[in-house]
Amino acid sequence: MTDNHDENGEPKEPRTIIEEIELEGRQLVDRVKEILHEGNIRKLSIKDANGRYLLEIPLTVGVVAGGVFALASPVAAALGALAALVADVKLEVTRIAENDDDDDDDDDD
Repeated sequence: MTDNHDENGEPKEPRTIIEEIELEGRQLVDRVKEILHEGNIRKLSIKDANGRYLLEIPLTVGVVAGGVFALASPVAAALGALAALVADVKLEVTRIAENDDDDDDDDDD
């Protein structure tokens, strides 16, 4: 059984993984749509070639799981406008890590 609380009784924050993808502005909308369909996304951030944040899109598991199509249209419109203004961008994807480190505790060897 896994415990989702720390030693103080506070809920544990899920572990996150940050992935950075460099791409051309014209590829931005399609790549974001692909990422949204993958699921387990906590936040999307768009940065310019100098590393300045242009747009941050916080996502919750419920929004991604249940409303990806409702969310995709306004996000795609904003991303399309942004992509037209910049040549190269960095897409920063913050994902919720899978809970596979709990399996290590079950080894009886």
